[in-house]
Amino acid sequence: MFKIKKKVLLMGKSGAGKTSMRSIIFANYIARDTRRLGATIDVEHAHVRLLGNLVLNLWDCGGQEAFMENYFASQRDNIFRNVEVLIYVFDVESRELERDMHYYQSCLEAILQNSPNAKVFCLIHKMDLVQEDQRDAIFADREEDLKRLSKPLDCTCFKTSIWDETLYKAWSMIVYSLIPNVRQLEENLEKFAEVIDADEVLLFEKATFLVISHCQRKDHRDVHRFEKVSNIIKQFKLSCSKLAQSFQSMEVRNSRFAAFIEMFTSNTYVMVITSDPAIPSAATLVNIRNARKHFEKLERVEGGMSSPIAGR
Repeated sequence: MFKIKKKVLLMGKSGAGKTSMRSIIFANYIARDTRRLGATIDVEHAHVRLLGNLVLNLWDCGGQEAFMENYFASQRDNIFRNVEVLIYVFDVESRELERDMHYYQSCLEAILQNSPNAKVFCLIHKMDLVQEDQRDAIFADREEDLKRLSKPLDCTCFKTSIWDETLYKAWSMIVYSLIPNVRQLEENLEKFAEVIDADEVLLFEKATFLVISHCQRKDHRDVHRFEKVSNIIKQFKLSCSKLAQSFQSMEVRNSRFAAFIEMFTSNTYVMVITSDPAIPSAATLVNIRNARKHFEKLERVEGGMSSPIAGR
């Protein structure tokens, strides 16, 4: 199969939490186990396959001062050439904010010179260390400063912590930005939701359980529900694997809704939410299984997606 490779730079000062978040998202670590991770030496490379033919070429760059200076000098072209995404991680409690900003601006200059079309994401990390009533204000101040410093590049900022669902929200949005022809995938998901009369349909990447696409047909008051589901199910999958079991499906039902999580394609899980009590579980499960072949075909189509799913 033809591979679409996307180079992703993960940068920030030493101790900011870069390798911890990478290990949680891509290597199935739980938050407390990241304490045993050592500092990254120079650059660690990882190839992460997503959705079959999309491969993230992830460069985790050590943040010690000697390495950072080297990235901007002798390794400048090698590090910053052909970059699709720059992810810069800031420790919210850093006492060297001025130096952090200096290195960030140096990264932006190198990106503008070598990869001017790269997307830029800034993660204000370790937000769990900030008092809850101060988090929004501190994040807003940092976001304003970073957007100003990033011009003429656009910068998308997230507040994150390895101890809650915010990490999944940020990385879901980052991966989403890398999926080719994602709008066509969403159109197919919207048609699928309409055909089966679902309130909401979510598509998760199989290995990371990041949300890569969704369709919402009814309002929901919890705006963080996607990341919460990602976090909960990922932890449940890890618990299953410790017992030498594999997670395949789940159904949750009460008087107000039914939720189905099923293996979908070879690279995804799907979550379907319905609130119509007249729709039996068996009918929803049959519809999910009937749609698998179509969505498998979408993943296999080289360089794009096929036409939307036909109503039946």
